[in-house]
Amino acid sequence: MTMNSPESMQILHQLATTDSGSSKGLDQVKAAEMMREIGLKCISFNGIPRTINVLGAFHAGLPQAVSSALDTTPAHADRSADASNIMEIRARGEALWKSVYDPFQDKLVAKLAQSHPNLPRFILQYEYGGLLADPPSSDSSASIGRVLTSIVAVACLRAQTGVGPQVVSHVFGLRKAYDDGSYKAEGEAEVEGGKWLASDEGNIWLLECVDRIVQGIGEGRGTTFAPGMRAKL
Repeated sequence: MTMNSPESMQILHQLATTDSGSSKGLDQVKAAEMMREIGLKCISFNGIPRTINVLGAFHAGLPQAVSSALDTTPAHADRSADASNIMEIRARGEALWKSVYDPFQDKLVAKLAQSHPNLPRFILQYEYGGLLADPPSSDSSASIGRVLTSIVAVACLRAQTGVGPQVVSHVFGLRKAYDDGSYKAEGEAEVEGGKWLASDEGNIWLLECVDRIVQGIGEGRGTTFAPGMRAKL
């Protein structure tokens, strides 16, 4: 998503759904639904345009049997804020914010407010509450969960480059999911290898893995997130 590479999304989907040795591939439809849900969360880290571009191309490139079977009902209908649920959305956002940034969550809010008085309110309510924190849902393919959300954050921000403080914050956010027990909260599915990824060794592996992917997709030219002006947009 960060590299703006729909072709890589197609390859990743094929890889995830193909049996390999003792590892059984994921169901094609469920994998596609999970990947598009992750793409939605990427809005918080990459912005709206890349999510629109990549998810549109990803859907168009799926086998017709898969794309026609995708759920067309908006997941997490309670993401649509109204008078009946706005406080619940806000509470979810504040809980996730605390889980990621504790014990510095209040200090960070104050610092963000110095930049713009509405910045922390927008981030907590609309990004963390409305998008990053999963509402209660019976559809597991539409619930990415606390641990994978932190992994997505680290991957997106590392691939961008130039946002080191945010990478560090979300690496610690991943670790804190296991420190505060939020990884096993109600509705959270176990992430295979998640606890290891939250270790020192796992953190290094995750960052180096992202670097290798960026190197591969970028063909040695690095990230495409902000490569500089080009003649052809």
